[in-house]
Amino acid sequence: MAPSFAPLYNLSTGLSYLPYPFFLSFIYFFANSNLLFQSDRIGSECSTSLNQLISMKVEGSTGGEEGKIRKVPKREFRDVEGNHGVKMREKRKTRRRIQADSSAGIQRLFMACKKVFKGPGTVPEPAEVHMLQQLLDKMRPEDVGLSSDLPFFTSNNTTKGTPRITYTTIYKCNNFSMVMFFLPPRAVIPLHNHPGMTVFSKLLLGSMHIKSYDWIDTTSNGLTQPDQLILAKKVEDSDFTAPCDTSILYPTTGGNMHTFTAITACAFLDILGPPYSIEEDRDCTYYQDFPYSHHVPNGETDLKVQHKDQLGWLKEMDMPKDLKMDRIEYLGPQIIES
Repeated sequence: MAPSFAPLYNLSTGLSYLPYPFFLSFIYFFANSNLLFQSDRIGSECSTSLNQLISMKVEGSTGGEEGKIRKVPKREFRDVEGNHGVKMREKRKTRRRIQADSSAGIQRLFMACKKVFKGPGTVPEPAEVHMLQQLLDKMRPEDVGLSSDLPFFTSNNTTKGTPRITYTTIYKCNNFSMVMFFLPPRAVIPLHNHPGMTVFSKLLLGSMHIKSYDWIDTTSNGLTQPDQLILAKKVEDSDFTAPCDTSILYPTTGGNMHTFTAITACAFLDILGPPYSIEEDRDCTYYQDFPYSHHVPNGETDLKVQHKDQLGWLKEMDMPKDLKMDRIEYLGPQIIES
């Protein structure tokens, strides 16, 4: 899922040169501005708090002492013979190697997506799907600038009201998009569809519950459906904890309609090919699901061979009013277009 809401803030100023710039700015925001994510704290009050947060003094910036991030002095290392700087150089080399490896991971994924996704109206070949799935299965949080030690993933603090969801777009073109979502505990991305899309979802950190459906063709068995209710088959209804395998959905199979519920704070990466586009009739539609027992259709005997506990009714609905999504700038390892 890749919503198209306008950005509410930009945390790059003053933070972009720190180690792992993206997630530090992101987590610093969450850890120090809890009130911003309460559902009753929006509008001008939210903007004021954001401006106060962004204007906090960061190492190398100007401003007062309040909110200053202290500079951590470099440690001096000495080897057994009393020589200075030997292990410091080793540490710097290790850090550069880690950063290079992280950039290589997201770059390989980007190059693979360019080969796999050929534009609207196409579905990747099985060999291409397998190749991209293998790359995503190997993706680490560090490849996008994240760590399980960050306060967002370790804090037990819970917000009141509906938890807000944050997302960032790593890359987007006409053929595909790479989007990362951050869900605090209890946050829900409602049941929604992916018209004409092939979607790869990789849970990077945390735990979540995933439920997904595919439509059922009722014309072949003579079933009648009530107005506004459409019969669907449940594809997935399970808990997932990172690290886990990549999930894949297709335009008509694999659980094209899905919903995510965060059990713990979590982060996941979505690769959508092609991305949502209102102009090209690929808008996001939301649904409410009901158990099969909610409505017993005529011709039910034709369904005796199927497991009725895996069936459900879906009803189209407007985007939930309590769905709160904020966009932030991606500042993790960068992609180089060639």
